[in-house]
Amino acid sequence: MTETIIERLKKMTERNPDAICYDDGTQQYSFELLMQQSDKVASYLNQQTALTKKAPILVFGGLQFEMLITFLGCMKAGHAYIPVDGHTPSERLEQIISIAKPAMVISIEDLPIALETKQLKIDKTTFFDVLDADKVLPLPLSEAVQGDENVYIIFTSGTTGVPKGVQISHDNLISFSEWMANDFPLGMNKRFLAQAPFSFDLSVMDLYPSLLSGGTLVSLTKEVTTNFKLLFEKLPTLDLNVWVSTPSFMDICLMEPHFDAEHYPSLETFLFCGEELTNRTATLLNDRFPKAAVFNTYGPTEATVAITEVLITPDVTKEYPRLPIGRVKSDTEVILVDEELNQVASGMPGEMVITGPSVSKGYLNNPEKTAEAFYQIDGVQAYRTGDIGKYEGDQLFYQGRIDFQVKLHGYRIELEDIDHNIEQVSYVKAATVVPKIKDHKVQSLVAFVVAREHDFEKNYQLTNAIKKELQPLIMDYMMPQKWNYVEQLPLTQNGKVDRKGLMNEVNS
Repeated sequence: MTETIIERLKKMTERNPDAICYDDGTQQYSFELLMQQSDKVASYLNQQTALTKKAPILVFGGLQFEMLITFLGCMKAGHAYIPVDGHTPSERLEQIISIAKPAMVISIEDLPIALETKQLKIDKTTFFDVLDADKVLPLPLSEAVQGDENVYIIFTSGTTGVPKGVQISHDNLISFSEWMANDFPLGMNKRFLAQAPFSFDLSVMDLYPSLLSGGTLVSLTKEVTTNFKLLFEKLPTLDLNVWVSTPSFMDICLMEPHFDAEHYPSLETFLFCGEELTNRTATLLNDRFPKAAVFNTYGPTEATVAITEVLITPDVTKEYPRLPIGRVKSDTEVILVDEELNQVASGMPGEMVITGPSVSKGYLNNPEKTAEAFYQIDGVQAYRTGDIGKYEGDQLFYQGRIDFQVKLHGYRIELEDIDHNIEQVSYVKAATVVPKIKDHKVQSLVAFVVAREHDFEKNYQLTNAIKKELQPLIMDYMMPQKWNYVEQLPLTQNGKVDRKGLMNEVNS
């Protein structure tokens, strides 16, 4: 029988209890402390008679060590966790709570909203009281999340302005974790960059591979990554071995001339996911770190982080102007299909359908969207990605989207989601958003707006007013960078907004 994540971590801790599992730059935390403190959280949850067994628990916070404690505590007590970032706008948080109906909300940071009185919750004060409790006996390992039970649920952007909760089971996570351990040269006891928020599934690429290999997660908060002066002061002090990020974040780091092997001699592996890795970025990185391994990966949240990998060498960048996303992991298959879900002829592009043990069971409490995106092939769970792919031999190449979902700085965004929320603003009659693309990669978002009557003299004043109303409704990475005001939006012959026409206009 396959060992659970918790069993593997227990063995890792017993081998080297004093090993550092988390380094936040001011304090280091051991595996032993992680397991002891998560036992306390699990024991507390187990004692809450009003807490529905196996029901998900929402965890609100940033990149604190306490988030890890809580994730493992939930898992040990048999509950899936729902990570929600502390920068999430109030309305978005309310939407997630309304959809997920979590059995409890644990806030490592102060919640920006008031919960219903019937909602079970642990606030910051109570949480730290739990950690200060006397030593507790750990729960039996049989109580921990396992098999097809959900281990975490991550909310992603939805087409109607409503986010979708992707359910990832313990089996899904095992499939991903074993692939990472076996197919990548990560080794043991390495220091991993932990920069992606836990609400973004890219974080899973550093979180579990690090913990399960006795490694150290080295956190880099949003306050640092958004301040270039602080970022370039902090980075050289981290002593990283394994870099995990989106290509966009790497582009920022490559702006620093000293970001190279001479000044970062310990960096040996780069893992990229979340958006397309451009040839330019990979070439520059290979030049700066000639002895390091640079991996491009691909995968949607619905298939547990990533399902393809390819080592990007100078030979690869010379051969392919647009880089491959690589070979599909051995327990998984990617089938290319047409609009009727029939497999396309060899060498032809088609929509990528992923089948295998890392594919999600569907969206939490959303059977309609689940039925649209998931189905079974010969009894195996399959997911329609909406991404177009093409094979050259066993190498898979990403060719774009079949709809209007985009990735910006690694975040998956439904353009219709932003449209919907802009149209809630009092100054807006109608709106649509399109991506500005360069080198096959989304650089920014451009909004076209039909405004209601207003008293502003200048467009920038109107833009500022719209942004002020819009800010609580969407994540900051969803905010358009450019605003165009038009009398009406162009329509197709079918009477729909001609988004493709606007995309052509923006990118001509």
